[in-house]
Amino acid sequence: MERSGVINIYKEAGYTSHDVVAKLRGILKQKKIGHTGTLDPQAQGVLPVCLGKGTKLCDLLADHDKEYEAVLRLGITTDTQDMEGTILKESSVQVSEEEVRTCILSFQGEQQQVPPMYSALKVNGKKLCDLAREGKTVERKARKIKILKITIDQIALPFVTMTVTCSKGTYIRTLCADIGKALGCGGHMAELLRTATGSFSLENAIKLDDLKALAEQERAEEALLTMQEALRDFPVIKIAEGSTKLLYNGGKIQEKYFTKQPKALQEDEIAAVYDFENHLVGLYTLKKEETNFYIKPFKMLV
Repeated sequence: MERSGVINIYKEAGYTSHDVVAKLRGILKQKKIGHTGTLDPQAQGVLPVCLGKGTKLCDLLADHDKEYEAVLRLGITTDTQDMEGTILKESSVQVSEEEVRTCILSFQGEQQQVPPMYSALKVNGKKLCDLAREGKTVERKARKIKILKITIDQIALPFVTMTVTCSKGTYIRTLCADIGKALGCGGHMAELLRTATGSFSLENAIKLDDLKALAEQERAEEALLTMQEALRDFPVIKIAEGSTKLLYNGGKIQEKYFTKQPKALQEDEIAAVYDFENHLVGLYTLKKEETNFYIKPFKMLV
């Protein structure tokens, strides 16, 4: 039986995101599984994993903002920007707590971030981390990211614990290294815990061993979020019975056939669309024609 939906996995240290998918295939006896974005091997926390038809949602769920708890260690610079790397330089930390606080908070907002060499990004078809292990360094283009909020939880120099809410594509390792560089003493990420991605949070994440125990009792479905539940962050539109055929054929449907819709429609917003019997049909993009809205298929889920 192929399951479809999303399981919110608590990834433990020592596993790559690919390892998690491989282990889930063994636990659930199902091949069609994909994750929603890599999490460093030594990092822990929320990793939503999509099953069956849910794999169509991987890219969309990966687009959500993320929240992390990170520990920055000032005074030590490593080649990987985290605790696993080779130490490149050690410096004394001659900065005050107030200077640290001011510097860190200045990183809030939109900025350009250069991805680290030790990352899964590909250049000319080859992963940067593989090139780095070969001793090669290639030029990486800076990418626009957004640090929505940084809360400094504790300063016990040379360590700083902080909570970071950020856009997709943000490297917390690089943020830590950039803060250390700005303070003049260098730094790296000592610990990382992803506490949320979109509406998926630590509170309802399940560890692999716990999921395995459920599967052995034939209760794995208890950890599975349905497609509808997985799309709870998206606005909902319901279509009138007379438009059912057009809806399932991926046709363009005018606003006058919406029987349920958000209070405020926004052009180019993606909505979860249901038929008159409340069956999820797919994700549709809202478009505007003069003063009226219509929807067109973005990703069919039937």
